Amino acid sequence: MKKIAVIGSNGQLGNCIRKIAPNFENKYEFIFTDSTTLDVTSEEQVNDFFYDNKPDYCINASAYTAVDLAEKEREKAFAVNADGVAHLAQACTEYKTILIHVSTDYVFDGDTNLPYSEDDFTNPIGVYGESKRKGEELALELNPRTIILRTSWLYSEFNKNFVKTMLNLFSQKTELGIVADQFGQPTNANDLAEAIMNIIENPNKTFGIFHFSNYPETTWFDFAKKIAEFSKSSIQLNALTTEQYPTPAKRPVRSTMSLDKIEEMYKIEPKHWENSLEECIDILTQ
Repeated sequence: MKKIAVIGSNGQLGNCIRKIAPNFENKYEFIFTDSTTLDVTSEEQVNDFFYDNKPDYCINASAYTAVDLAEKEREKAFAVNADGVAHLAQACTEYKTILIHVSTDYVFDGDTNLPYSEDDFTNPIGVYGESKRKGEELALELNPRTIILRTSWLYSEFNKNFVKTMLNLFSQKTELGIVADQFGQPTNANDLAEAIMNIIENPNKTFGIFHFSNYPETTWFDFAKKIAEFSKSSIQLNALTTEQYPTPAKRPVRSTMSLDKIEEMYKIEPKHWENSLEECIDILTQ
């Protein structure tokens, strides 16, 4: 039975993989680790883990994701998002393991009106995006059997995310301002988990970089409006500009990604973000 190591399994994506793992228990043995059982910044711990377990697949769902805090904690961000990825990629090469590494739309600067393809120039405008781009580069350089999945605006019923934050604020406030001039693709982490398992199940692997998200693009403001609608909240939402809501880290204005490659190579058809959002809100408001 083939083994799948899920690194960072207490995060959103890791929890979503845990949720669907029983569907595959007759085919794969899942090994779930979190930062307390495997610190990816320790090369020794990573090497010991691979020596003990020898996984066939390694899903790297671990990441430093505090976008604003990364501006102050550059070393921490790079330790997890770059050095940690390098340790995993090197071990994957040694044990002939396929690495599935999750990256982000924040590797782009967002200065475009067209969806980004996988081959487009990356130019991150914050430390978080820089650290994730470095992780991509190291993964591809150190392990030829790497699949990178760039995703965006991830949410789920697990952990902290925009959807859960909005639902919490809706219960406390009567009015809220939301940024309306940044565009991207909200992505249900459950859909990303299913996409990853579809890739693992596909006998014809294509390595390299792929984009996966829900579609089409929207703004944080319109995303919040749909959260309010699906949760039957009466909150008044007001549109803000980025200038009216300054943050320590710059965000891409439009980081929309083309999904053509993953549809063509892996026959994975992403869902409309509104449908996936409604499914998540149903779970959260039961």
